[in-house]
Amino acid sequence: MQPPRRLIDVEIDGAAVRVPEGSTVLDACRTAGKDIPTLCHGDTLTPKNACRVCVVEVEGSRTLAPACSRTAEAGMVVATDTERARHSRKVVLELLASSTDLSTTPRAKEWMADYGADPARFGEEAATVAQPPKVDNDLYVRDYGKCILCYKCVDACGEQWQNSFAISVAGRGFDATISTEFDVALTDSACVYCGNCVEVCPTGALSFKTEFDMRAEGTWDESEQTTTTTICSYCGVGCNLTLHVQDNKIVKVTSPHDNPVTHGNLCIKGRFGYGYV
Repeated sequence: MQPPRRLIDVEIDGAAVRVPEGSTVLDACRTAGKDIPTLCHGDTLTPKNACRVCVVEVEGSRTLAPACSRTAEAGMVVATDTERARHSRKVVLELLASSTDLSTTPRAKEWMADYGADPARFGEEAATVAQPPKVDNDLYVRDYGKCILCYKCVDACGEQWQNSFAISVAGRGFDATISTEFDVALTDSACVYCGNCVEVCPTGALSFKTEFDMRAEGTWDESEQTTTTTICSYCGVGCNLTLHVQDNKIVKVTSPHDNPVTHGNLCIKGRFGYGYV
């Protein structure tokens, strides 16, 4: 159990907010009820500052600050919806949407409309990362045409959670991509198929094979899915599993991020071993 933290006062869009010391500006904004868009932010990962879609204005700061990583300070004055912040988010969304497929990114369509983002303004010749999905196993699919290079999968696979280091970033600049060592098939890599990279992917670039197939068939419908959280029966650790069920079939398994045992992470049996149910 963590020791209690001192509370500090922060001003968010003119409203006073009190948050525990060490909280981020994003935490303070959410405490104030502000809806700040995020993509590369992960509640179980160290901020990477890769997407910059959560930027806000901090009084006295020359540049816009990423809310997900900037630590809130006592007396800090933050503005979340200024013209400068909105313009920055608009451009970020336009650049991402012009080069990658955000069709399965939750809330992307809503944000694009809210900020007036128009990725089509770059023209039909705009460079993209479009490529065929990598389907080389029966558990999950890598569709890097939807990858925004947020690094969350690399961090989850590496030192922050799984310590498998099966994937990393290969190439430079616009040609940079997530890859296994020497771009070998996943089945020939160090991957242990825990699926923790799938859990943190914000765009659907990594997805369950079941979800990928159902989307291709046009049968994937989250509004028709129910969730049930239970305890994994494979061993005595006691991991929480959240079963996503559609048409009386389990279509994917996640784990609550606030669970003190898993923090959203599972092993291959917990994530994919539901065929016996």
